[in-house]
Amino acid sequence: MEDIDRITTKKARNNEALLKVKDISLSFIQYTSGLRQTELKVISNLNLEAYSGEILAVVGSSGSGKSLLAHAILGILPSNARLYGSMEYNGQPLTQEKKEEIRGKEIALIPQSTNYLDPLMRISNQVIGNVNEKNKESIKKLQRYVFQKYNLKPEVDRMFPHELSGGMIRRVLVSTAVISSARLVIADEPTPGLDEKNLKETLSYFKDMANKGCAVILITHDIDAALKISDRIAIFYAGTILEEANIEDFANDGENLRHPYTRALWNALPQNKFKAIKGHQPMQDEIIEGCFFYERCSIKNELCSKGIPELKTINGGLVRCNNVS
Repeated sequence: MEDIDRITTKKARNNEALLKVKDISLSFIQYTSGLRQTELKVISNLNLEAYSGEILAVVGSSGSGKSLLAHAILGILPSNARLYGSMEYNGQPLTQEKKEEIRGKEIALIPQSTNYLDPLMRISNQVIGNVNEKNKESIKKLQRYVFQKYNLKPEVDRMFPHELSGGMIRRVLVSTAVISSARLVIADEPTPGLDEKNLKETLSYFKDMANKGCAVILITHDIDAALKISDRIAIFYAGTILEEANIEDFANDGENLRHPYTRALWNALPQNKFKAIKGHQPMQDEIIEGCFFYERCSIKNELCSKGIPELKTINGGLVRCNNVS
């Protein structure tokens, strides 16, 4: 296991991490020709920590395995999944049994798909049903208060999902997480297709949750959106984290960023150099012996082709690179 001195924000510096993910790897058992089995590895040697009162953005392109990380934390992986490594929640091992016990209560998911809601159930019943409380009347009052806060009018309570706009459904999903009194909120790609007004509104919900003491993990491919509200950003690539940086490191030409891929992402933004790099992220069935970024890297050497670099602490951040010191 990698021995890492974790970086923390000013808000979280004196607190223990609410969630610790330590050296997890995830693979799926698949059948090929005949009855032969193969193991498809999708996440490798991944480490991260989430702190109460802050937003950790996990940023990566499509196909990098970001949503599977969320599913692993929640314990909702399919039966052919093989998960290695360990997790801790609030100082205790986060076993599958513990995940099932606190899922939807202390850990809440705001899913990527707006089809998450039951199409045959009225909106208020779905939100109330996700909260395990005996006093339904008090829950109903809480639900209406939260809905009002997110500009969901009383008539929404009796509507069905198909009667709501995409933006309204996202507000319902955020409301569900708020009503659950979750301590850890995982938002999986919550902003695709939103215009500037709705994007700003949606991001403000997560900032509000963090300000009230939640630990928020924002999973997204939109680094620009992540930069608006996050405290730290973990750069996800080919199933692992290449760098974890504080938000202040994303400035100027990116000289404070540690990994060449992170700097490339920063300089690809339209407001910066709008410069792309050649190549593509390795496919999940590709066998990579060395650094996952090796083929696209401009500072690689022979050592980079012989094994996955360890995650190490450099200048107040974390980086998985042999050529940074």
